[in-house]
Amino acid sequence: MKDKERPQDYGGQAVLEGVMMRSKEAMAIAVRRADGSLRIKHEPVTSIAKKHKWMDWPIIRGAVSMVMMMSLGMKVLSASADMAGLEEEEPSKFEKWLADKLGTGVDKIVMGLAVILAVALSMGLFVLLPNLPVKALRAAGWSLLSVNLLSGVLRTIILMIYLYLCGLIPDMRRIFQYHGAEHKTIHCYENGLPLTPENAQTFSTLHPRCGTSFLLITFIFSIIFYSIFDVLVMSITGYDLGSNYLMRVLTRLLLLPLVSGGSYELLKGLAHAETPLTRALRWPGMQLQRLTTRPPTDKMLEVAIASLNAVLHGLPEGERTEDGLAILPGEPDPVQPAPKRA
Repeated sequence: MKDKERPQDYGGQAVLEGVMMRSKEAMAIAVRRADGSLRIKHEPVTSIAKKHKWMDWPIIRGAVSMVMMMSLGMKVLSASADMAGLEEEEPSKFEKWLADKLGTGVDKIVMGLAVILAVALSMGLFVLLPNLPVKALRAAGWSLLSVNLLSGVLRTIILMIYLYLCGLIPDMRRIFQYHGAEHKTIHCYENGLPLTPENAQTFSTLHPRCGTSFLLITFIFSIIFYSIFDVLVMSITGYDLGSNYLMRVLTRLLLLPLVSGGSYELLKGLAHAETPLTRALRWPGMQLQRLTTRPPTDKMLEVAIASLNAVLHGLPEGERTEDGLAILPGEPDPVQPAPKRA
């Protein structure tokens, strides 16, 4: 089935005390405040591919999607904190100094620094560290395929340890529960059932289009892609990329858009095909989601459902905040932590 003939995919992201849902046309964020009420934000989405058709070409759209989702992810996390009433701490002297010198808000500076640190951490853990032993192993007689396989296995192990440790943090466990609520709600909608917590609870917290699966597919695909690339470079130029750490890391970073683009196409193909082979290929990524999802409560599902309903039908009728957020009454979540005070 061609993309234009396939029903639209809906996806989302767990945020602080809530869920973001989006379609091709709209995005909504719903969060539960400490008093039990819900705040819902809705805004239209304009795909960058509509302005630049070439950005929707296969492979390219995957790289574009990765960058856009990273940017959107930080944006909705910040928005959810404001909507949930989580008050920010007093800015430090350094943050105030930066704001004064750069002429911008402290929140934007902190968000920018967070993005830089997150990218640096990802590069360190998943590019620099796994490639450290390659030169020594090549000198010891290991083949290019074997060292690429080893670096890929190391990346995967580091990812699993990182996600497991994240799940030990109470605040992250709640986000993982909202991640599970997002998946259950989308499953419920895709199966044509009324969107209720009772119906959604019957579905799995694992979903084939999840970003966690995308990470694992990217890691596996990178082993194949980089192995072919390294062999081609050696056969054409005679240069061994395994013998130069900096050159090897540089080529990995430069080729990352192609790897993410190819992985994106693979994920889309696997997610929409139902054969024994595609189910088997999806299985590892689905199992990795057990580290990033937790069974949600009915209260969490109410939030996820409110977010998806806003994407499907717009904001509900009723009370609004001064900045246009919809307010839905509700009962407090007995396990929801109290908002932090400055």
